Amino acid sequence: MLLRKPHTRLVETLRPLVAPDAGQVRIRVQACGVCRTDLHVIDGELPQAVYPIVPGHEVIGEVDGIGVGVRTLALGDRVGVPWLAWTCGDCRYCRGGHENLCDSAQFTGCSRDGGYATHLLADAAYCLPLDARLDPVAAAPLLCAGLIGWRALRAASPCPRLGLYGFGAAAHILTQIAMAQGILVHAFTRPGDLAMQEFARTLGACWAGGSDEPAPHPLDAAILFAPDGALVPTALGNVRKGGRVVCAGIHMSDIPAFPYRLLWGERHLTSVANLTRDDGRTFFEVAKLASVQTHVQRYPLADANAALEALRDGRLRGAAVLVPD
Repeated sequence: MLLRKPHTRLVETLRPLVAPDAGQVRIRVQACGVCRTDLHVIDGELPQAVYPIVPGHEVIGEVDGIGVGVRTLALGDRVGVPWLAWTCGDCRYCRGGHENLCDSAQFTGCSRDGGYATHLLADAAYCLPLDARLDPVAAAPLLCAGLIGWRALRAASPCPRLGLYGFGAAAHILTQIAMAQGILVHAFTRPGDLAMQEFARTLGACWAGGSDEPAPHPLDAAILFAPDGALVPTALGNVRKGGRVVCAGIHMSDIPAFPYRLLWGERHLTSVANLTRDDGRTFFEVAKLASVQTHVQRYPLADANAALEALRDGRLRGAAVLVPD
């Protein structure tokens, strides 16, 4: 499913099946999650995006082709292909353990073709080996919604009382992980979305309400998954002195001016960017220990546009996942 240029619908396209280059593997896609970042690519909001592009960076599949020099993977291996597709390995960020900040990084489904397809090519060194017993459809959202939520939680910790703004795919996974760690989760949804608030409670949130409502008590931290900059001062107003607000999205509307008093008291405002391979290695163990159960809605690959529209309209509980025929 090809995006030829921003602000257009994806079109079904047939391409020749190509062999992987040195260091690459070819993967037969079994499932690909639909992420809000895909909407930002479609809307032309990411400067690193190239067009035309095949979106999708929550990919699970089996290796069905191996390039020269690949020793870590074998034919038939189950792998995940996340957002981070390649880094230079030599800049100050890569050498310092912050490959997620590499200025030369490439990204799956954004600057390299992704998983809205039956097959894709990926650098073997950036694929995550996965348990062959994993359900690929259920596990696909873990490749970004799960990973970025995990990175955001680590940036927010310690946080006995945590607020989550925007209760989509990432928040529904992170709620389960936070609960397993004894964290009290407060879910902030679109105002008036009573169904989503009830969904949050069924997952263990101790409180759920609209993003326009005050927290029932001061929070230790808040994580923003919703791409609405106006929520930043709102969240700052709900965290205690010394608390943290973490912006977890790759794109957000402009943050409005707000009184310094909201930041005063040693409150921290920060962001998380992309992910590292180490995030992937640690997160899947954490998710297993927390017995994370994703809530997914399956769509045939050809219905990618319908899945994206459901995500944009807030009609999904959990995540949408594309499944090739």
